[in-house]
Amino acid sequence: MLGEDALEQQLAQARAALRETQRAVAAPERVESVAEAADGRIRLTLGPDGRCSAVEIDPRVLREGSDYLAEELRRAVNAALDGQPEAVAGTEPMPDLAAMTATVERLQDQGLRQMREISLAISETMRKLQQRS
Repeated sequence: MLGEDALEQQLAQARAALRETQRAVAAPERVESVAEAADGRIRLTLGPDGRCSAVEIDPRVLREGSDYLAEELRRAVNAALDGQPEAVAGTEPMPDLAAMTATVERLQDQGLRQMREISLAISETMRKLQQRS
């Protein structure tokens, strides 16, 4: 059976590992993404915030008609989105690792308190049994 100091040491190591995992799994940072369409006549830029920050259109592309322009803009937007890091572009939210770490630490503290109470109860029972003998 582990002593109280050894148990506390293991809990400290587990907490340090959780904090290290939290730092290692941080969401990737967004980067600027630039894409072109219509043979370079349309240039679209997504900023680090994931929003469209610039659209450059060569006026000559306007002669192609609205359907062509709409299709090429769609291609440019999709290409710029494809240029974002995969984990950023996904729709799945990142888990809140800080909240998970806090919950695990709280549960560990509760478990440690309960183990102390159990240990004290066992010690008290053993003391009483030895006094009766």
